[in-house]
Amino acid sequence: MISPVQLKALYLQACEVELQAFKPGNVSVYADGHGMTLADFRISAEVSSTPLCNPGYCLGEKIFYAVKATREAVGCNTNLGIILLCAPLIQAISQKNVNVTMREALHQVLSTTTIADADWVFKAITLASPGGLGSSDQQDVNNKAAVSLTEAMALAAAKDRIALQYVTDYRDILDFSVSLYYNALSRWGDQNWAAVAVYVNFLCLNPDSHIERKYGNQYSEVVADKMMLVSKALSDTDHPDSILPLLYCIDQDLKAINVNPGTTADITVATVFAVFLEDFIESSNEFVKTNK
Repeated sequence: MISPVQLKALYLQACEVELQAFKPGNVSVYADGHGMTLADFRISAEVSSTPLCNPGYCLGEKIFYAVKATREAVGCNTNLGIILLCAPLIQAISQKNVNVTMREALHQVLSTTTIADADWVFKAITLASPGGLGSSDQQDVNNKAAVSLTEAMALAAAKDRIALQYVTDYRDILDFSVSLYYNALSRWGDQNWAAVAVYVNFLCLNPDSHIERKYGNQYSEVVADKMMLVSKALSDTDHPDSILPLLYCIDQDLKAINVNPGTTADITVATVFAVFLEDFIESSNEFVKTNK
């Protein structure tokens, strides 16, 4: 069984890896952007980690109190998507039985969310006030929930890639992005560049829902084309540091038009976190086997 202290350490490590990864258009150690700084994200990770890893909170409470702590610390929405994606992973590994896989445990969490969870999350989203949220005819977050959290996410899944994960058992992450991460890690032996590979290759194939909430599909092809350039450059080199000039150029281009692939950055954090949790489970199982 994983402890809250171990969970917190893995969550913070995943958040830091994502910040160390040069993600064009997004905030990283290489560049601030969109009115947010590297320090904002590091503070947000730290203050959100305690409520997220609190074993006494239900799923919705984890999300609400993590968002509340972030809002009080940095005064802006730095990590709503990260929190929404990481909370079910934390809940899953915290409740996981020995003979159950991480994927099975996650399915159990997502298939048993409650109306109370939805209420907590609606309050969290209202508090975070993400860009381009607007209003909805069904299960508007400004009102009381009448369905479970997963049912509410299903209503938003067509327009929001994070909501989609709740109704597909994290298919994008567990069936696509995790493999991207491991392949890149095997090739370069570097967690940060593996995270870059996840971010870039995901954007090659999937429009970013944060961008599309704000602009429709106006920039979707532009972003995909730029990420294809990066993907090809990455595939052609054994030394990813050599493509830094290209990343700086594309980062400046995207920020000049205020385009931020924020949802994909959130998915990158969740991918790295899922990898760390799987690795923890595997190492724990190995320890048990060798000490029988």
